[in-house]
Amino acid sequence: MVLETLTSLTQIFPIRKTILFVVSSLAIAITGCGQAVRETDSPQAETPATDLIVMTTILPITQFTNAVVGDRAEVIPLMPTNVDPHDFQASPADVRNLANSSVLVKNGLEMEFFLEDLIANAENGELVVIDSSQGIAVLENQEEEHHGHGHSHSHGHDHDEHGEHSEADHHHQHGQYNPHIWLDPKRAIQQVQNIRDGLIAVDPAGADIYTANAAKFIAELEALDGEITDKLAPFAGKTFVAFHDFAPYFAQSYALEAEFLVDVPADKPAPGDIKRVMDTVKASNLKTILTEPSAGEDSLGAIAKDMGIQVSIFNPIEVGGPEAVNPEYYLATMRSNVSNLASSFSASTNTSPQSWFLLGPLQPVAMAPQRLGVRF
Repeated sequence: MVLETLTSLTQIFPIRKTILFVVSSLAIAITGCGQAVRETDSPQAETPATDLIVMTTILPITQFTNAVVGDRAEVIPLMPTNVDPHDFQASPADVRNLANSSVLVKNGLEMEFFLEDLIANAENGELVVIDSSQGIAVLENQEEEHHGHGHSHSHGHDHDEHGEHSEADHHHQHGQYNPHIWLDPKRAIQQVQNIRDGLIAVDPAGADIYTANAAKFIAELEALDGEITDKLAPFAGKTFVAFHDFAPYFAQSYALEAEFLVDVPADKPAPGDIKRVMDTVKASNLKTILTEPSAGEDSLGAIAKDMGIQVSIFNPIEVGGPEAVNPEYYLATMRSNVSNLASSFSASTNTSPQSWFLLGPLQPVAMAPQRLGVRF
């Protein structure tokens, strides 16, 4: 009788979506120790081809992993897209998710300094960790006393060479090597290849899918690299000064010079830092400040106004909105960054070697808390 009633109702009311929503809500509500907590704003996402659950760490790693995985598995970001990696604190739900995941994909190079304790708490002996930085040529972090002087040095990446730091140390600096490899599309290609190979090792049956998906995204990255090379070629040898130390790989890849003032943007600059910023702008006759699109200090925002210089943006892709997990977000953001950079170089009227200044975050970005499980 109930079945007949429901059958009749479906002819009158489009209730299928409502039923799916209720079922999805119940599934989340009864999630226990044997299931990952898969909160998502996309209840109509297609069911993965396997039960493989892949967790990712920082935003670029989620983008690259989504590009490779496609619909083969479920990808669950460890951290919300609107949380800066330097400020992330794991929750009990994160530990449960990791305990029930098959794979964890990380950037590496101690970007995720919090992972060791998190993995230990998850007690998942079957977890496979894919380090996307494996085999990539890396640059040493400059010592704090050398800020604004000298250059990073390149090394072949060997995990055994990493220096060890306490968690407290990481609130002020990264490890031995600069971790921002994703901002160089050439190195991003290598990260995608590492993710592809790691997933094939875990799920050989999906090798053809992972290979095809990776090849498609790598072709897009190669096209992006070619565009950036052409657009920045006229500015070879010019210098930009970064507030946050995210730029050395990008600079090296496109024949630019990068300097920086503050290692981690979460560290609020002291009055002496502000003075050093203003002295740098004056000494180099900088014409443009390129900010990061995340929360910052109003006092820094006043520098551009007080000194009569322009403001633009270079996004290091460390935070974003819910849509930022899409691989296309990486491509679009990098193109926007390069367009802003080229315009900034062109805006300078100096006849001497030009510089431009990448100041730390100025304008707060209001974003709602989120925790997404997204499949592409």
